[in-house]
Amino acid sequence: MKYHKIFYILMIIGTVFCQFQTGANAQKSDAPVISDDSLLNLIEYRTFQYFWEGAEPVSGLACERIHLDGKYPQNDQTVITSGGSGFGVMAILIGIERGFISREQGFNHLKKSVDWLTKADRFHGAWPHWLYGETGKVKPFSLNDNGADLVETAYLMQGLLCVKQYFMDGNEAEKKLAAAIDTLWKEIEWSWFTRGGQDVLYWHWSPDKEWMMNFAVEGYNECPILYVMAASSPTYSIPVEAYTKGWARNGNIKAKSVKYGHELTLKHNYAEEYGGPLFWSHYSFLGLDPRGLKDQYADYWSHNVNHTLINRQWCIENPNKFKGYGESCWGLSASYSPIGYSAHAPGELNDLGVISPTAALSSFPYTPEYSMKALKHFYFDLGDKIWGKYGFYDAFSEQNNWYPNHYLAIDQGPAIVMIENYRSGLLWNMFMQNPDIQTGLKKLGFKSKWIKE
Repeated sequence: MKYHKIFYILMIIGTVFCQFQTGANAQKSDAPVISDDSLLNLIEYRTFQYFWEGAEPVSGLACERIHLDGKYPQNDQTVITSGGSGFGVMAILIGIERGFISREQGFNHLKKSVDWLTKADRFHGAWPHWLYGETGKVKPFSLNDNGADLVETAYLMQGLLCVKQYFMDGNEAEKKLAAAIDTLWKEIEWSWFTRGGQDVLYWHWSPDKEWMMNFAVEGYNECPILYVMAASSPTYSIPVEAYTKGWARNGNIKAKSVKYGHELTLKHNYAEEYGGPLFWSHYSFLGLDPRGLKDQYADYWSHNVNHTLINRQWCIENPNKFKGYGESCWGLSASYSPIGYSAHAPGELNDLGVISPTAALSSFPYTPEYSMKALKHFYFDLGDKIWGKYGFYDAFSEQNNWYPNHYLAIDQGPAIVMIENYRSGLLWNMFMQNPDIQTGLKKLGFKSKWIKE
């Protein structure tokens, strides 16, 4: 497979680094000099490979998980995740722009994925959380969750709209791909998920269990993109009241909480004091540009920056006295843990001594200096303990001497996307240029430099 020159440069860099990472971690005085920009190139390239080399072969979409050590029965690379695939198609665009693959290679890969998605199981236009790659059939996420997952669909379509924008002015084949994505976009029946016209969106629907999950999406968490997408739909748009009365709980979403001198103006579900796991400031903002984004409830840039600073400061204060925590080793978010998947967050009960590299890496736009400091610690000091084929592993715990060789799509994706948004704004530029999104944001009362008056 032919790659651009940058591929060979990065491979040389990676080889040099490996020479200095053998045995115990090399002392800093022995480490080669490398620019921050080159280091970010290397991180992006390795993480990109999760969605390229590691993609499910039939669909080309993102495997839910990849365990390089082969442990646990979950290591089935035929199961794809719809939300993680939304992050993954963004990563493919980054691969094209960074020269990891050619535009033609990226296009062919994405066309295969879009063709597959048009034939895969959908329910009122929405995809399930998990699907089998070989067949496109739903894999139940839980007993009653075997149909539409509207939040995961929002993450997937967030990525696909970036792909549409990227190729819409290209050659004839690229324009057809953009048109196919537009058709999928228009077929999602967002308003149907108000469950008969209620002023709120429901997360799940099953063809045989119907609304048994009964999960109304309200109050601040990882889901603002859901309401933005639903309001932006040109065919099945939701009324403003679903946002103001449902999501924002008639204004009760607003709060004022100050921790370590940093103010949060939104009441985070189950985590008012510290703001909860950091993915709440990542998933919705991979395409949705938080810079200057405001509505009647919050300034989302300031809010996300403060959320990140609180998370980092908790790790510095380290009230539980976990080994390894500090100014260069921080970041609590949802990831694997020694006891299974867990939404790690500041707080006595939510902190298990587990650091998730995605937390600091995906926060690059918010805290570039602190995120770079963490990245260098992860790479130079912890080295091969947490660094592998597809970038940094999902999570680790020095406290428990726990370093699993495991990856999750929903953690790898935000890391590469937010690093690229910090560097070039690529995905923010693609998503926010979409006229439907601009219309939806304006409808909900948002202010942004992208919104045309």
